[in-house]
Amino acid sequence: MTVLVASDLDRTLIYSAAALGLEGPDALAPRLLCVEVYERKPLSYMTETAAGVFAELAAAVPLVPTTTRTREQYGRIRLPGRPPAYAICANGGELLVQGVSDRSWRAGVERRIAAGCAPLAEVRAHLVRAADPAWLLKERTAEDLFAYLVVDRALLPAGWVEELTEWAAARGWSVSLQGRKLYAVPRPLTKSAAVAEVARRTDASEVLAAGDSLLDADLLLAAGRGWRPGHGELADTGWTAPHVTALKTRGVAAGEEILRAFAGAAA
Repeated sequence: MTVLVASDLDRTLIYSAAALGLEGPDALAPRLLCVEVYERKPLSYMTETAAGVFAELAAAVPLVPTTTRTREQYGRIRLPGRPPAYAICANGGELLVQGVSDRSWRAGVERRIAAGCAPLAEVRAHLVRAADPAWLLKERTAEDLFAYLVVDRALLPAGWVEELTEWAAARGWSVSLQGRKLYAVPRPLTKSAAVAEVARRTDASEVLAAGDSLLDADLLLAAGRGWRPGHGELADTGWTAPHVTALKTRGVAAGEEILRAFAGAAA
């Protein structure tokens, strides 16, 4: 049996300072390894224990970072161990092979989106119109594939996300709120499709996966076994599946537990 591990990164394996979720006395806090620097400041971390497990796992089986980040944002991350042969960015829109974007994959993604979804420009314009400057901090597009807003979550009006979700669904798009970021993503743009392509290329017979957000649900459903941490959209909504383990641990401790679970399942 050939195993492939595909995992979300942010708030699944790596954590910002605000998302670490450290508990207990400071003197007992785990040692942390910085894995991302942005504008000359440390941004994302793993525990040193998690980093060691990650490096060992990456040496033993194909380990595919699977993220909604753009290629540029992913490029800031320095994961332990050898660089992955495959990585998935832009929620499945970009398949990197030895760090280089696979043009044929991207072209196929664009065809599928054009065939069944409203144009990005229409969705972006609606997001901006519907948002209130009182809580909208930034608006961006990513890789010319999807749009997202950075918001002051505490000021979001009740029902606004639900209304946007209904509007987007009628146009072939889905909505996900992760921390301060609200994503609008065309439905054909999925992590699971890109992971299936990597599994085909590596002749993998089983996929192990992990993720914390609604954008990871399709990835977890498509995997043979999956794990989700005790925080994030999936935990908040009580989402699960028979083959998905819902962890109780939260924050950086969950990332460590997920990597240990991957290593045990892949052994």
